[in-house]
Amino acid sequence: MARPEDDDMGGSPPCFLHEVDPAVSGIVDEETARDVARWRKGERARLLALRQALPVSSRPPTDAAIAAALTDRLGDIAGLTVALYWPFKGEPDLRGWAAGLRTEGTRTCLPVVVAKAAPLIFRNWTGAEQLERGVWNIPIPPVTAAEVIPDIVISPVVGFDRDNYRLGYGGGFYDRTLAKLRSKGHRPRVIGVGYAFQRIATIFPQPYDVALDEAILADP
Repeated sequence: MARPEDDDMGGSPPCFLHEVDPAVSGIVDEETARDVARWRKGERARLLALRQALPVSSRPPTDAAIAAALTDRLGDIAGLTVALYWPFKGEPDLRGWAAGLRTEGTRTCLPVVVAKAAPLIFRNWTGAEQLERGVWNIPIPPVTAAEVIPDIVISPVVGFDRDNYRLGYGGGFYDRTLAKLRSKGHRPRVIGVGYAFQRIATIFPQPYDVALDEAILADP
């Protein structure tokens, strides 16, 4: 179903969620969808302002705590492929953790926006290649990098609720991506990361929202 979110990437066509479970592909009435979209827009702005207001000095120790918690929770993942992200708008910076993973035999990759309102793809990220500028000028691996399917996805959150639903930037990229992967028989372990103040009671999930498996939200 269409997402009534309104972000910099524009509107969205139907996602792949109906291919995963027809029971959740029902239609939400337009008034409810508009109300949820308006609420999310305000909540997104509030949480982003809080995140970007974090003192620079508090970020490295908090990011290190998130990285340590990920290491503890994931255990030995040598030989697996982990999707991370390039930090944007005050997101936790896990690039150092990613470099450590690679030295231990774990492959890393980064998400790439290929089109508006389309699922992401993931390209191999060795840390040695010359990155290019993607959507919003976020660095991405070059087109020559191999496209891969992650075993684990580390996803930054704007908000995260008690039912493991993620509030993102409104484009629906992760929802479509996870739904498409699952429709093709891939079910990566998905962990949200962020700061403790990003935990909220609910995002008022809609049929197109896809819950994550868990989250690590650290106190800054």
